[in-house]
Amino acid sequence: MELLPALAISASGLTAERLRLDIIANNLANINTTRTPRGGPYRRQVPVFAEKLQEALKPAGAQFKGAGVEVAAIVEDNTPPRRVYDPSHPDAGPDGYVALPNINVVNEMVDMITATRAYEANITVLNAAKAMTLKALEIGR
Repeated sequence: MELLPALAISASGLTAERLRLDIIANNLANINTTRTPRGGPYRRQVPVFAEKLQEALKPAGAQFKGAGVEVAAIVEDNTPPRRVYDPSHPDAGPDGYVALPNINVVNEMVDMITATRAYEANITVLNAAKAMTLKALEIGR
């Protein structure tokens, strides 16, 4: 049983989920941002996770084994911005509509709960691996 790779895999999951929570917080903080340096409203950002593969130390033709997760990219959501009629808004167009960010608070909260649960699961794995290591050391006494 390999315990150190289990710790590394859980640690990579913790790092990825922490970044996911940071991105969700950034999305929620910019829910009313109608003007960005690029022009137009803020666009919702979404992390893209990818499996980190580590070549096993086996003879040629061996299979790859997983070594955790990494954030491959942070992409913008392509859904169109919400349009709200508010002719008094400084960023309103000639038709009186304002383009608001494509962020839905309910979706962000669901993503936040999912990320929190995944973070907790990785902590549980980390604690289990630590407990198994301690038990293995006790056996060696």
